[in-house]
Amino acid sequence: MPELNGQEAATVERCADAPMLDQVTAWAAVNSGSRNLAGLADVAGLLADAFAALPGEVLLAEAAPVEAMAADGSLCQVAHGRNLHLRVRPEAQVQMLLTGHMDTVFGPDHDFQKVFWREEGVLGGPGVADMKSGLAVMLAALRAVEGAGVPQLGYEVVINSDEEVGSPGSAALLAAAARGKKAALTYEPSALPDGTLAGARPGSGNFSIRISGRSAHAGRNPEDGRNAVLAAAELALRLAEARQDGLSVNPAKIDGGGPNNVVPDHAVLRVNLRPRTLELQAKAQALFDEAVAAVAARHDVTIHVHGGFARAPKPIDPRAGKLFALVKRAGADLGQGISWRDSGGVCDGNNIAACGVPVVDTMGARGGAIHSSEEFLIVESLVERAQLSALTILRLANGEDL
Repeated sequence: MPELNGQEAATVERCADAPMLDQVTAWAAVNSGSRNLAGLADVAGLLADAFAALPGEVLLAEAAPVEAMAADGSLCQVAHGRNLHLRVRPEAQVQMLLTGHMDTVFGPDHDFQKVFWREEGVLGGPGVADMKSGLAVMLAALRAVEGAGVPQLGYEVVINSDEEVGSPGSAALLAAAARGKKAALTYEPSALPDGTLAGARPGSGNFSIRISGRSAHAGRNPEDGRNAVLAAAELALRLAEARQDGLSVNPAKIDGGGPNNVVPDHAVLRVNLRPRTLELQAKAQALFDEAVAAVAARHDVTIHVHGGFARAPKPIDPRAGKLFALVKRAGADLGQGISWRDSGGVCDGNNIAACGVPVVDTMGARGGAIHSSEEFLIVESLVERAQLSALTILRLANGEDL
């Protein structure tokens, strides 16, 4: 490692001693699906014990209240798990944010529950890549940096319980933690198994649309009815026609209807929109509003929209570009080739970038097939990525400019 000074070399060497594999195995063995509050509480306890090795007080913060639309169109409160929050040296000159999530997409009733070896050096299991390994990498890097003695560095850690469902209960905590930070690192797995990072990301808007019509007999007086399912279908088609370069639209589900001889008076349409830029987001919102108004008028129905654009587009602006370049140089000095490419996915990196903080959001381990029962972790990447993070954090602490 000819490009590393003595402090840097000692710091990255400490990463090799971290018990990351044991941590991943233990944390992934506990189901922590986004809606499994008991499992999330168990994992939060395990994480709190592990992160207590860092200075500062580990807190488990309650999620903010969240309202969602049920299949019948009613609005109800949805509970989310507590979020781990740690602040270290808030008075220090250089402040960073490090984030991750403890939840997975696999609920307790999913078939994919066990941690096992797929082959030598490749671990399978729910969340081993996304992102129990990322949490272990983050902790190993921070412990290694703490061993270097860096009083000029302060940081906050947020590990939320609801990232896989859009972070509705933790968005405010993330925004508050991002305030005033020089840079942020988020520990989603690499975009590709070779370690490629995710670059620019689109924004994301999730909408639940309640359509209220009027029931009538389908044979005797259908003209007196106002068909909510038909209105929902037309709205889905209108929104789908708004697709264009840089804007994806996915009508995902329609709930509603009933017996064949009744004109349905109720439907709920779920739609996701992903714009690449803020300009396209504004255009998408205008097209959305126009389609809703047109369908309501054409079908003489009442439409109520719940939701919105919770995650703004994340471009690579000049400061983010400098942070990516810093990570790339750190990788080169460690013998790791680092590149990045744009992604169609979204994550908490979107939320952080929207606060004006440069962020690299795929600092986690190498792996793949996430969100499927084929998910895997390349175990040798645990040390690699912990060293990459530790060196990046140390150089930011020691004055690397963005």
